[in-house]
Amino acid sequence: MPKKKTPTKTRTTRKPATRGKAKKSPTAGKIVALAEAVAATAAKRGDPAIQIPLRTLSNARFNKRRGIIEMGGKAATRNFFDLGKAKSFMQTLLIASGCKKLIDADKNVSIRGLYYLSKHTIPKTNEKTFDNQGESDPIIEDLEVLLESLREELHVFADNRGSIAGNLTVRSRNDEIDLRRMGAGGLSVPSIVEPDVFQFGKCEAKFVLHVEKGTVWQRFNEDKFWQAHNCILTHGGGQPPRGVRRLLHRMNQELKLPVYCLLDNDPWGYYIYSVIKQGSINLAFESGRMAVPDARLIGVRSHDYEEYGLSDDVKIAIDDKDIKRAKQIMNYPWFAGKKDWEKEIATMLKHGFKMEVESLLTKSIGFVTETYVPQRLKQRGKWLD
Repeated sequence: MPKKKTPTKTRTTRKPATRGKAKKSPTAGKIVALAEAVAATAAKRGDPAIQIPLRTLSNARFNKRRGIIEMGGKAATRNFFDLGKAKSFMQTLLIASGCKKLIDADKNVSIRGLYYLSKHTIPKTNEKTFDNQGESDPIIEDLEVLLESLREELHVFADNRGSIAGNLTVRSRNDEIDLRRMGAGGLSVPSIVEPDVFQFGKCEAKFVLHVEKGTVWQRFNEDKFWQAHNCILTHGGGQPPRGVRRLLHRMNQELKLPVYCLLDNDPWGYYIYSVIKQGSINLAFESGRMAVPDARLIGVRSHDYEEYGLSDDVKIAIDDKDIKRAKQIMNYPWFAGKKDWEKEIATMLKHGFKMEVESLLTKSIGFVTETYVPQRLKQRGKWLD
């Protein structure tokens, strides 16, 4: 009786990602190595297989020394001769092939564009490589983890979301941009902000103030808060996209600017802060290039309701979903044991309501920029780590 063939597991060598010209791209080299390993196994009549590191909470660990979330060693295997995994195996190689073509051509496309580049009907069948974009997007993320390369290094980008303004000059695609002269809208933060396409020039700022939403950011920009307080203003339209997070990391590390966060007082604001500070579970393999471990939350705080005599109009009742999310957050290793955070979340739950940054406008139109944040910047004892 013939012996059962054991899948040959293929993984690329894990090396720190570096950048260079398209023809010398380390990421392209990793894709070639992946393809060659699959081809070599097939030539020996083996069962080609790929190991994809798991992007799950169970495979994430918190490095207390570095203050970031890191990926563990668990992985799932996709092998060609498994009918349940053959399609995802093929899709992984197809997306990798598309990225290799982009790198070789030194062209970038959106994640939507890569979906269409990779979508086709297999000859002499009715089978499509991808039925919808919901199938291709996770494959792109899987490939990032497999190759230890950011999506941007695969020459794939997402829609721009987020803005920046303040005492900084940048250079993007050979254009010099003075962020002091960007008008009401500021500069839209690009999806790709890597050093080879986005460089820092003259910087006079002393810190970065990151606010949660564009509506609040507009108030700060219109009041020229960045000019009065010598800072840089950013927002991420809620959950900050990767371009914004990468930019915050670079400004913190390269310009040595502290990052202060002004976020909603609710479980979702807490989570946004966690992602900025420690990194995310999905991108745990890149926390070292995305997270800002020394970021600080300056507000909105649960005790602000009493301290500033806010009216009942600011109250937004919490529901079961909020309560469940708050408890989940407190169980994260990177929050557990922090007394100030335990008190903060306990106060919110005791209140039975949450507050948005916009709620401070009930005091006056300029309260958040003229009073609240200037005061809070001086009250370091009221910041959350």
